[in-house]
Amino acid sequence: MSIFNAEKATSRALVEACLERIDAREDEVHAWQYLDRDAALAQADARDSTPDRHGPLHGVPIGVKDIIDTADMPTTCGSPIYDGHRPGRDAACVTRLRAAGAVILGKTVSTEFATFQPPKTRNPHNTAHTPGGSSSGSAAAVACGMVPAALGSQTAGSVIRPAAFCGVVGFKPSFGAIDLAGVKALAASLDTLGSFARGVDGAALVARAIAAADGPLGEADAGALPPPSIALCQSGEWAEADPATHAALDAALDRLDAAGAATARCDMPPPFVDLVGIQNTILNGEMATALAFEHQNHTDQLSEGLLTALEEGAAYPPGRLDDARAAAEACRAREAELFAGHDLLLAPSAAGEAPLAETTGDPLFNRAWTALHVPCFTLPVVTGPNGLPIGIQLIARRGDDSRLISWARWAERVFTP
Repeated sequence: MSIFNAEKATSRALVEACLERIDAREDEVHAWQYLDRDAALAQADARDSTPDRHGPLHGVPIGVKDIIDTADMPTTCGSPIYDGHRPGRDAACVTRLRAAGAVILGKTVSTEFATFQPPKTRNPHNTAHTPGGSSSGSAAAVACGMVPAALGSQTAGSVIRPAAFCGVVGFKPSFGAIDLAGVKALAASLDTLGSFARGVDGAALVARAIAAADGPLGEADAGALPPPSIALCQSGEWAEADPATHAALDAALDRLDAAGAATARCDMPPPFVDLVGIQNTILNGEMATALAFEHQNHTDQLSEGLLTALEEGAAYPPGRLDDARAAAEACRAREAELFAGHDLLLAPSAAGEAPLAETTGDPLFNRAWTALHVPCFTLPVVTGPNGLPIGIQLIARRGDDSRLISWARWAERVFTP
């Protein structure tokens, strides 16, 4: 528990502190879909009664996004279609959390099937604004201290964007690093589980606790590494970022350079400039398959935006989805050209500060990296002109998660006053 709280804190004390914070702010933030206080305290007492069974998360309260199955709590996927739905068993990642000693505090709000319909959750820094999506509740709950860490998922930008909007650390590992069994599918070739915490070590610890032992997160911690080579990637979407985001990235590059990193600037070369559209094509096409049952049987309970996307994907002409998947795979095969000898790429986490709550924000600056299957961290670095957080995104090659964690930890120290 040392990463999250004092070594001598009991699990019950940690859970009680979380519940007190929830009592103080939940009525305005609305981060939780389901809470069972008595069950959470019972889990904590069980952890405290077995202090010799320390796992890496022993006694630590964790929030779980409401598209992830839990046998003892409902999983509604952010949709009235699944109100009160009780899965028969835990998702693989929840099983791993419990084995690591975590206390599952409750289910955090997800947007509708982890898509773009704005949820009830609000940004803790200003409740007129969105926390982002689709892992809205997870980001908001961590940001206002309701829970030290939480799970989310990303298919377009659903970990990195809400973490940036809420001013916390978000980690999206390499595609395939974490088993998705028991997680509601949206797009099978893009879906990735991730984590939220107040710091890099916390986000990494949670992700490693649920990851496959033979994957990139199963490797030993890379430890302290020399400062990396970093290129600020001014992608084809660069002009869509706010001036405050441009300024934040420029200042971040200067600070990283002053701390010893070898820095440069780069453009996104062909064919990578097409990845935003490619990712969106894959998302709509695979989503039409993943949500075919809901589309066919519960049309009246789907939002207008989701229904439009499902109908678009279902109407693809033959070969369109396969062509998009092949284009994405071709880009993955040319990853070395994109990094051009650099260890990391630096990019916006989002276009700017969190917009008003009638949207979840645009995943424009996340789509390409999700399509490439690469690991990403977002770190909060500045406050924008509206008083809301702005984050920066650090991106490594696929499978280089361990070194990314080490360099994100180093960058966090650089940006800590």
